[in-house]
Amino acid sequence: MDRKLFEILGFGVDSFNEDEAVGYIVKNYGQVVTINPEMIMNAQKQPEFARIINNAELVIPDSVGVELGLKILGHKVPRIPGIHFGKRLLKYCADEGKTVALVGAKPEVIELATKNLTEEMPELKIAYRHDGYFSEDSQVKSEIIESKPDLVLVALGSPKQEFFIADIKKQLPSTVFVGLGGSFDVWAGVVERAPEIYQKLGLEWLYRTIMQPQRFKRIFPTLPLFVLKVLKERVSGK
Repeated sequence: MDRKLFEILGFGVDSFNEDEAVGYIVKNYGQVVTINPEMIMNAQKQPEFARIINNAELVIPDSVGVELGLKILGHKVPRIPGIHFGKRLLKYCADEGKTVALVGAKPEVIELATKNLTEEMPELKIAYRHDGYFSEDSQVKSEIIESKPDLVLVALGSPKQEFFIADIKKQLPSTVFVGLGGSFDVWAGVVERAPEIYQKLGLEWLYRTIMQPQRFKRIFPTLPLFVLKVLKERVSGK
């Protein structure tokens, strides 16, 4: 199965559906970027972050914003929520006897997430875990490399998690790495997922903004500016 990427504002996004994306990455390994408009806008200002995204082995549209942007440009690509994708990979590892490393979130959150995940998937083998509160990451990276996990899920927030993954992926060439933002909080049960109707409509971001108004400044004006840039790209054909 070969990659087919569609470009949006200078960044290639894979056209796989969720099943295809899972099947591709477990055979080819490497870094998965769960891309959203905020990441694209940030990467346009940070060349090194842009390089990491464009060198990732898989880039999936994690948000309705990217799905909409691609549609404006004439590309129909299904949204793949990172939290769903991460859970699919965990289930694959549990079924196949593969090992997992979890890095990120608060100490109590990663403990609860580990407990809940292993209760849900008793066969899941967690070879390493560490919270996201460390000032020097070299030791954590060394410990991950030493544990040689098949899957590494990193929830440090973007772009920190993408830089963290890019720094170690070459030393674990047969490992899958995914940056998953706040997924550990949901798996721990300390943050409630949006109601199903919001999930189906791709409006989890709106629900979280309603529940956490402090997110408003982060999302706006980023999302409207992103859409305007995409519209400009369509008109200009560049």
